[in-house]
Amino acid sequence: MAEYEHTPVSVADKRAVVVGGTSGIGQAIALGFASEGADVVATSRSEEKVAETSDALEARGAETTRVTCDVTDPASLAEVRDAAVEAFGGIDIVVASQGAISRETVVGIDDDEWDFVTDVALDGVRRVTQAFAPALDEGGSIVNISSLAARLSMANLPAYAAAKGGVEAFTRAAAKELAPDVRVNAIAPGFVITPQNAETYAEGTEKRERIDERAILGRVAERDEIVGAAVYLASDASSYVTGEVITVDGGFADSAF
Repeated sequence: MAEYEHTPVSVADKRAVVVGGTSGIGQAIALGFASEGADVVATSRSEEKVAETSDALEARGAETTRVTCDVTDPASLAEVRDAAVEAFGGIDIVVASQGAISRETVVGIDDDEWDFVTDVALDGVRRVTQAFAPALDEGGSIVNISSLAARLSMANLPAYAAAKGGVEAFTRAAAKELAPDVRVNAIAPGFVITPQNAETYAEGTEKRERIDERAILGRVAERDEIVGAAVYLASDASSYVTGEVITVDGGFADSAF
């Protein structure tokens, strides 16, 4: 029988930047990478959150550097890139996890609110790619965070849904252009409990009961349950995966009843 060798799912010794990495799913991914042996820069606009998350990264043994970031400003992203390269000597992984949401209706949303959401959630992904792709070492990986809202009908989320749909289309386009040196993929989480929405998804609430009833696994996700997909896409184990969107939703989208 021929010998078989497989590439392990690991980000040990990788160098990562997680934009939007100081809260929610992005923070879980940043801390997960650190726990798996990566060095990580977790950045956002908040100096306080950058400091808190950096402390947690260092407690997990990761090297890091503390720098804030505004995804609406290309110069700010360039500063993060340069700081990471200086700290680590290069970058292997970039995660674009920044987000903005509006719950205004299709008829009610105005230009300012629409532009705010799409500027952060969609144009921000473009800016992250433009800033970091040239700096990624060969075999680098970009992981964008999309959402189930990109392909399911959800009321009062028109700007968010449009932005996330754009993220998935942009992911495929970027994968085509940046191949073969850089892979570009996305994760589409379903309903995930984060500190920001813990009350909304609390047990006993009507929304929680509806989600639990429809999801095949019968529950909402904890944010740490998104980390495994990110580790896989960032690792060399996914070296032949690009232009893909991995859905992590407990079977919610595939449940008809």
